[in-house]
Amino acid sequence: MGIYKDIIEKKATIAVIGLGYVGLPIALAFAKKVKVIGFDINAARVDLMKKGIDPSNELTKTDFENSDIVFTHKLEDLKKARFFIVAVPTPIDEHNLPNLKPLVGASAMVGKILKKGDYVVYESTVYPGCTEEDCIPVLEKESKLKFVKDFKIGYSPERINPGDKEHTITKILKIVSGCDAESLDNIAKVYEIIVEPGTHRAPSIKVAEAAKIIENTQRDVNISLMNELSIIFNKMNINTYDVLEAAGTKWNFLKFFPGLVGGHCIGVDPYYLTHKAESLGYHARVINSGRYVNDSMGFYVAKTCVKKIIAAGKNSSKSKVLIMGATFKEDVSDIRNSKVADIVKELKSFGVKVEIVDPHANSAELKHEYGFGLNKLAKGYDGVIVAVNHTEYKSLDEKFFKSILAPKGILVDIKGMYRNKINGITYWSL
Repeated sequence: MGIYKDIIEKKATIAVIGLGYVGLPIALAFAKKVKVIGFDINAARVDLMKKGIDPSNELTKTDFENSDIVFTHKLEDLKKARFFIVAVPTPIDEHNLPNLKPLVGASAMVGKILKKGDYVVYESTVYPGCTEEDCIPVLEKESKLKFVKDFKIGYSPERINPGDKEHTITKILKIVSGCDAESLDNIAKVYEIIVEPGTHRAPSIKVAEAAKIIENTQRDVNISLMNELSIIFNKMNINTYDVLEAAGTKWNFLKFFPGLVGGHCIGVDPYYLTHKAESLGYHARVINSGRYVNDSMGFYVAKTCVKKIIAAGKNSSKSKVLIMGATFKEDVSDIRNSKVADIVKELKSFGVKVEIVDPHANSAELKHEYGFGLNKLAKGYDGVIVAVNHTEYKSLDEKFFKSILAPKGILVDIKGMYRNKINGITYWSL
């Protein structure tokens, strides 16, 4: 059974490189069963994890208990491992092009301590071919070892859904792939140690990479259709959610909804696929069009809010708008690629005074990332935009919004949480 047998007998150690939303849950899940080294280059984050604190606020202290894991930021400690799982971010740059620096950097680091017989499995979302074309050459260069002959490679795309306590790492079927039959078998068996539904063995690394990239691309394109429909229906003066509720009575209608598409997955991954397509001489029209629509929604929401403030007889440059929610999705603290920042930017371009509240976001992080922090809830707002449907906001009623809105104030409900519940306030949703 090779490396799998050594891992379950605790003769070999698994190392997880990158302890963010993806890496830390994987590391702790394995640590309940086998020996694990959790590695992150951020020493401050490592210190928190040593104390049983998840810097991403996804896991609790009890999730760290009864775990055979050593947290470290020292490369030297990784020499003890034989099975490496790379789970570093794969962001895009300011031009929406793939930024492979974290992935290539992690590959170079692993390459420096790679030994004969070791395994390296990538979980980071990439375009098809990236593992073999961009990562393996770095591993070979740094280790002076030969791929397949001296070390094995696999790809198993992450399926972590931040904020989701039901679909966790151990509950979701895992796609696995390897560079040959032996590696595929070992990698599948290693993941089956923690993944209860088991694994799907993809026929190649490229197939596994492609499967991951289209999961989020499919969602992105479908949401963009809903967003475009909401723009059209707004011009017709009909509510999009009313339309979707009616259409959803058909058994095969796909239930997607309009909204802001941010975060580090759906709003990013399609650009990896379109970049690869461009390199092959193909311009991905549908995917790029969907990206354009979704990337424009924050500005559309802000402009609509300003138009309604002006229609109420107010001067937009003297108005004050409250935005409720700053994270990229509900009930998480993650602010990466939050499209709420687009709403803030556009409102300010009209001279609007903008205040932001959020029960989950960190004000200092927002200030560092976007140039604005959180405020205390006040009153006299000319507009309130409920941008993120946090659980804390779901019980709010018309009385609450009336108490913080100025006369003729506007309520913008992006996700339609308060649809059919607001009567005495000017109300608008996507």
